Amino acid sequence: MSVNTFIDNAKVMAKGQITIPKDVRDVLGVSSGDRVTFIVEGDNVRIVNSAIYAMQMLQKDMTGEAKRTGLNSEDDVIALVKEIRNEGKSE
Repeated sequence: MSVNTFIDNAKVMAKGQITIPKDVRDVLGVSSGDRVTFIVEGDNVRIVNSAIYAMQMLQKDMTGEAKRTGLNSEDDVIALVKEIRNEGKSE
């Protein structure tokens, strides 16, 4: 896996706005209208793509939930989906 390492900078404008440099936008996969999240850790700040960050947090929160609910294999998941779909059918 390749890690992008570089240094870039941006000027803070009067209203606290900055322009995210293009090379940083490219690495984050963000474009006009997308949202970013600032993660402050002590005196360091990370900027991340909000959509990706939200998915990572959801995955972290869901870790172990399938096993906790008894879904131990792909077959268990398929059976649950079939059961749910059958409940929605009218007789």
